[in-house]
Amino acid sequence: MINMALQKGNFIIVDYTAKVKETGEIFDTTVEETAKKEHLYKEGEIYEPKLIVIGEGWVLKALDESLTSMEIDKTAPVEIPPEKAFGARDPEKVRRVPLRRLIAKGITPSVGMRVEYNGKMATVRTVGGGRVLLDFNPPLAGKTLVYEVSVRKKLRTRKMKIAALIHRRIPAVEEAKFKFIIKDKAVSIEMPEEAFYLEGIQVAKRGIAMDIERFFKKITTVKFIETFKAEPKTATSPT
Repeated sequence: MINMALQKGNFIIVDYTAKVKETGEIFDTTVEETAKKEHLYKEGEIYEPKLIVIGEGWVLKALDESLTSMEIDKTAPVEIPPEKAFGARDPEKVRRVPLRRLIAKGITPSVGMRVEYNGKMATVRTVGGGRVLLDFNPPLAGKTLVYEVSVRKKLRTRKMKIAALIHRRIPAVEEAKFKFIIKDKAVSIEMPEEAFYLEGIQVAKRGIAMDIERFFKKITTVKFIETFKAEPKTATSPT
């Protein structure tokens, strides 16, 4: 029997839904149907299974460490206490500020709103009497988190892994539309036209190159090929 155990360095594709244990409130998910049901859905956000390289810190450390004990296509719960998630809630990070200071910044605060104040993000807890209670703790501080995780598949070939690394950086374009060739120490990636003018595409390309060179030590060059095709000319009748 083939050993299917997951280990550090494995490339896996994962679905998850995360909730606060104390309240049952879902705060994150890779599943579009769940996002819509729980009123988390954001237009333009891409909901799909995510690439994780185990041990790379792409998710919370406690969640990352639990992945090696999971089985493919089996959903497993992972409970993460506050000290291994976003820390304990610090009462010293809760402050009352004059409402007029927020109004002067063009902010009309309401309970639950996230606002920036003096360069730091805070959650509005109460508004009244001309004052606003701001909580500078992370929103999930002091909470026990529960992730329901499903490992959809383990990527085994170099080609599958590189395709997934490209898609991780440019999720707005279908993975299959990127064609690439691996030859000796170089990878040549043919960019689909849909990706040419995406916001942040140059940063994404740089990230892809760094990822490939990080995980595949023998590859030292990553090339991106962009081909612009001329519009077909219409024939004109001789005069």
